[in-house]
Amino acid sequence: MPDNVTSLFRSTAAHSPSMAALTRESDGAGPVDFCIPCNPYFPTPAMFEEMAARLRDIITYYPSSADTITAELCSLLRLPPQCVAMGNGSTELITWIDHLLVRESLAVPVPTFGRWTDQPMETGKRVDMFPLQESSGFALDLAQYAEFIRARGTRVAVICNPNNPDGGFLHKHAVVQFMDAMADLDLVVIDESFLEFADAENEPSVVQEAMLRPNVIVLRSLGKNFGLHGIRFGYLVANPALAGRVRSMLPKWNLNSFAEHVVFMLKEHGAEYAQSLHQVRRDRMDMSGQLSSLPGLTVYPSQGNFLFVRLPVGAEGTVVRDRLLTEHRILVRECGNKIGSSSRFLRLVVRPQVDVRRLVTGLEQVLYGTSRRGAAVPEQATGTAYSSGTAAVDRLVTQTNGAGTHGLAQAAGAGMPLPAAASAPAVGPGGGMPVPAAAGLPQPEPQPVPQEAPRPQPAPQPVPQPVPVPQPAPQPVSVPQPQQLPQPAAYPEPAPQPAPAAPPLAPAAAFAATAPAPMQVPPTTGPTPPGVPARGGLTAAQVRGTDGLSMAPATGWPGAQSWPDAAGMGQAAG
Repeated sequence: MPDNVTSLFRSTAAHSPSMAALTRESDGAGPVDFCIPCNPYFPTPAMFEEMAARLRDIITYYPSSADTITAELCSLLRLPPQCVAMGNGSTELITWIDHLLVRESLAVPVPTFGRWTDQPMETGKRVDMFPLQESSGFALDLAQYAEFIRARGTRVAVICNPNNPDGGFLHKHAVVQFMDAMADLDLVVIDESFLEFADAENEPSVVQEAMLRPNVIVLRSLGKNFGLHGIRFGYLVANPALAGRVRSMLPKWNLNSFAEHVVFMLKEHGAEYAQSLHQVRRDRMDMSGQLSSLPGLTVYPSQGNFLFVRLPVGAEGTVVRDRLLTEHRILVRECGNKIGSSSRFLRLVVRPQVDVRRLVTGLEQVLYGTSRRGAAVPEQATGTAYSSGTAAVDRLVTQTNGAGTHGLAQAAGAGMPLPAAASAPAVGPGGGMPVPAAAGLPQPEPQPVPQEAPRPQPAPQPVPQPVPVPQPAPQPVSVPQPQQLPQPAAYPEPAPQPAPAAPPLAPAAAFAATAPAPMQVPPTTGPTPPGVPARGGLTAAQVRGTDGLSMAPATGWPGAQSWPDAAGMGQAAG
């Protein structure tokens, strides 16, 4: 594949170039795709043949209305149609959620799917980003996230389960507890776009619980699960009022004829679909084992159809990506432009074993120098630093894993609480991801570092300060201290006398009981103006590397058989 193909990555800031663009710029054959998280086993070859035979009719005539297609999907998933809205891809639904239901601010852990940060910023909302810590395997601690939301005064919370790009998983009981603890927010969104690939528990979805709550939306994808990204279809589940509000704003023919044809085919192919999910889960385990054998490569546990990997010390992700593409015709997702990540990380889609062997061979040649162009990394003992794909990412996640954010916050006069990387638990809530060992290899003993003569340091550059907005002097409001859970003694103590059992904590109190003591929070006086930190914290624009003082344009505002269930698990059709 010619070297000039990699120039396509320079012209797209948010994502990798499309497969169509790569094919046009090459000799007409696309690369092996480890970038787009798509099910490689569905539809089956027979289903593709059937669609090809009906191609003329599919692309010639109008589709049925979205209501007709939604009703058919709901009959398969056994969901009430009044609780479902189908969109032209999950991105369309994220756009409408932002326009209709996000008034002021949105919280989201990072790194994650870029539209959850970019879409609200494009319409002038404040985005409060909760950094996931590399030291804890990027596991999301829901108690710390809840405390972060309270401290920031955020009105909308987002959880991606499994998370993209790291594949981190939260058990259902923990997600439901979080939903109940956040019952006073404007909205809680649980993005389950990759949940059907999970096998950590039998019934991981919270769609049934979402329909019973007034402020919860569950977002689900069809293109990823069905291996059909090009068709662009997904759906959300919520109580009838929320779902109806989104559905009423969607165009009558927002779903195309391909989407209709696939949805009406599915009732005859439930068994093949379930088998495809099972095969992806087996391939994920095999692929993780093969990648973990590469020296210096860290593979993080995942419940998605992709693996998040950290390259060896000294490896630059953009170089690895470009050489894999030009020398080996392999397309990977380099994550330097994801907030909360850096170019030392790749997201690799789970693929069949024959493709994985080709990927491993390519990585060996690019990383360790068994090809004509030499290695992309130096000797592993040199400790060479790496270069991030974006300066904003370096400021958010540095070698101290979050200290850069603390420094920015202090420069802005902020007190934004962040989880301490050193004290992060090794296991996430609900038995989440353990901290991975670096490629499963024994760690070398620390070596003394030779001292060098001090070098002159450049003068520090001033950090742009946000324009202060005159506000009435806030009166501190003392937040009542919730009931605390008993803490274990540091040393052995005599056995205490039996005491009456304490009543169980409510979900909100259970989160508060495990979180730090609440801080003094000034009362909210209205929406925070764009570019101004809430309560002295960071704005999203500052994290992005701009001054955060210019309001983003509000673009796009439109004016006023057997078949798996919604969680992807096999259920007998009624």
